[in-house]
Amino acid sequence: MVKVGIVGGAGYTAGELLRIALNHPEVDIRFVHSGSNAGNKLSDVHTDLIGETDIRFTSDLNFTDIDVLFCCLGHGDTKKFLETQVLPPSLKIIDLSMDFRAKCADNKFVYGLPELNRDAIKKASFIANPGCFATAIQLGLLPLAKAGLIKSEVHTNAITGSTGAGQKPSATSHFSWRNNNISVYKPFTHQHLAEIRQSLLQLQPNSPMDIEFVPVRGDFARGIFAMSYLNCDLSQNEAEYLYRAYYEAHPFVVITAENPNLKQVVNTNKCLIYVEKHEQKLLIISCIDNLVKGASGQAVQNMNLIFGLDETCGLKLKPSAF
Repeated sequence: MVKVGIVGGAGYTAGELLRIALNHPEVDIRFVHSGSNAGNKLSDVHTDLIGETDIRFTSDLNFTDIDVLFCCLGHGDTKKFLETQVLPPSLKIIDLSMDFRAKCADNKFVYGLPELNRDAIKKASFIANPGCFATAIQLGLLPLAKAGLIKSEVHTNAITGSTGAGQKPSATSHFSWRNNNISVYKPFTHQHLAEIRQSLLQLQPNSPMDIEFVPVRGDFARGIFAMSYLNCDLSQNEAEYLYRAYYEAHPFVVITAENPNLKQVVNTNKCLIYVEKHEQKLLIISCIDNLVKGASGQAVQNMNLIFGLDETCGLKLKPSAF
C-alpha cells in the first residue's frame, strides 16, 4: 500500500484526489491537512464523500508516516510551504500547483505529463503536475512535435469549466454571471503557454513554437475542450496513423474517428483526440476533465508510475451518459 498525505485538502483538486484515492486499491490515506478545517470531517467540505469516509482534516503533519505527499495548495504556496518543512529524504512529492513546472538548474521536479516523460517519472522523487489547459493542448500537439511537423504558427482556442478557477468565489465564477454566458480571458498571455512551449520544444528543439492561445470561460462546471489548427502536409490517413502510433502505449489517450464532445470525458482520466484535415490545415480537437486528467487523476497516474503500480490502477473511471 502507498501511504498518502495531502496538504491543501479543502480545494477542488484535493476533493477530486480524495474521491479517487478512497477508491484506489493500493492507497492508504494517512492525513489530509487543512488548517482552517482541522477537526471537521472531509465530507463537511467535500459533500460528495458523505458515507465514503470518516476521516477528518488535521492541522498536524507527520511526514515520516507517508510515502508520498500531494500538494494541492494555491499557486506560489507550495514552494513557500516546502521551504518551511523538514522532509524525510525518501518522501515523494507530487505538486499540483505551477510552482515547479518551469525547468531551471535548481529545480529537481520532473514535469509530470506521462505521455511525454513516462520513463523519467518512474525514476522521480518530485513531480510537477501539468496545468489543465496545458495537458489538453499538449496532448493534441505532441505527436506533431515528435515528428518535427510544427513548422507554422499554431492557433488554439480552448474553453474551460468554472472549477478551473478554483474553489474561492470570484466575480467570474459566480453562478449568476457564469450561467448561460461565455467570455475570453488572458488572450495570448495565459500562464500555461510557458509549459506548453517547454514540452513541445523538448520534442522539436528547432521549431519556432509560436502558439496563439485564446482561453474561454464556459458556462459549465468541469471539462476542457481544446481546438488547435496549423498548416500541415499530412493527409487525413497519415495524420490519424501518426496520432495512433504515438499514443498506442498510453492507456488514457484515445484517438477517435468521430468528432468528440465534452461529456465523453467528464469524470474520467481520458483525453479524446480527433484530427481532421482541411486543405492545408490540420485541425486537432482534444478534450479532458480539468479536475481529473487535468489535475488529480493525472497526479494519481504519476503516483502509480513512481511506485511501480499499473498505470491505470484506481483510474478506470466512467463518464456519465448525460
